[in-house]
Amino acid sequence: MVFLTMKLQTKYLLFVIVVHLVALVLSFYIFRKSAIFFIISELVILFSVAISWKLYSELIKPLKLLVQGVEAIKARDFNVRFAATGKYEMDQLIDVYNKMIDELRKERTAQEQQHLFLEKLVETSPTGILILDYDEMVQQVNPKALQMLGIEKDDVIGESVYTISHPVMQQMALIKSGESRTITWNGVNTFKLQKSHFIDRGFPRHFIMIEELTTDILAAEKKAYGQVIRMMAHEVNNTIGPVNSILQSILKVQGLTEDTNDQPLQKALQVAVDRNYNLNVFMRNFADVVRLPKPIPKNIDCNHLVMQVARLMEMKAGEKKIQFEFQIPEASFFIYADEQQMEQVLINAIKNAIEAIEEEGTILFVINAASRQMCIIDSGSGISDSIADQLFTPFFSTKKDGQGVGLTLIKEILLNHGFEFSLKTKSAGRTEFMIRF
Repeated sequence: MVFLTMKLQTKYLLFVIVVHLVALVLSFYIFRKSAIFFIISELVILFSVAISWKLYSELIKPLKLLVQGVEAIKARDFNVRFAATGKYEMDQLIDVYNKMIDELRKERTAQEQQHLFLEKLVETSPTGILILDYDEMVQQVNPKALQMLGIEKDDVIGESVYTISHPVMQQMALIKSGESRTITWNGVNTFKLQKSHFIDRGFPRHFIMIEELTTDILAAEKKAYGQVIRMMAHEVNNTIGPVNSILQSILKVQGLTEDTNDQPLQKALQVAVDRNYNLNVFMRNFADVVRLPKPIPKNIDCNHLVMQVARLMEMKAGEKKIQFEFQIPEASFFIYADEQQMEQVLINAIKNAIEAIEEEGTILFVINAASRQMCIIDSGSGISDSIADQLFTPFFSTKKDGQGVGLTLIKEILLNHGFEFSLKTKSAGRTEFMIRF
């Protein structure tokens, strides 16, 4: 058993030693009476030992080279090459090894270049990409995906797509390989999710691509409703102008207001004039969204802007016994924006917050200079899940007489400024409108 576990070179040396020792003993017993033959036999044995050692050296050297080559390959060192020795068998072995190592080096270099190219492609891709491991855990996520979803890398790496508490990630978990789905998040951002897989070491690994459709969809929406509004405004203005002119002329007819019998007619005409005026205002509100001018930004003090608009809306809030509270830093916080348009954003946001509170509540204004965020938090009834994704849909409104212009205008202004925003109910009695400058 011990003999079987010995190295080949040890077996060879042991065999040579045993054979020559036996030959030496036999020569002693055979030629012990003849000194000359004994000496000759000893010389033959010594010559045999020398030849055996020479053969051992020539046989074991290729094995040592093979061992060195195998160790280099195990260490992934493909730069080890052997020089020719001038011996036919050895040089053939060396030639085969060198060719093999050259091919492995070329293949490894090509794989490394391809891997680096794919890594660079994933990192710089304008499409968000998440790569999963065999157990559906997030193994890699590129910067674009982090930016789209507003998450940190450490929050998702090593986590299962089925357990991450993010609305978009939860939708990803429902998609099967080869499927795609379009979702809207925060009522503004629209994403197309597509799940595919590739074979790695014989097993499928999935990856998810996130394509942002927000800009294209918003542009298409704006173009569509812009055309409709312009057409409506044109027709309404062309009708209201002449009709109001006729009605005003009738109201100015001498004696119409003096005759008591004509007072019902006068009131009816006045109602028609007022209704036409309201209709004109209604159309102007829609047209304002379409005709919204490009922002003319400048440095403005956000603290001062918030306080100024709060004072403007304070009386309206007081009618419902709503208190304003402030968490604003003492130092000025400057933003680069169009002051008039940002003022309109705050007015509309505060108006929505006031309308969300039935009676007696609070509206909290928070400015965080470090994260460059401003929040308007109200204690109203909140936003239901069924309408959360439709909030910033053009002209969508939950109010009975609402036009849906307020949030649409907010969205247009903030998108034109490149500011991020969201409107969501964080918890019962806490709905937050956030702007990140």
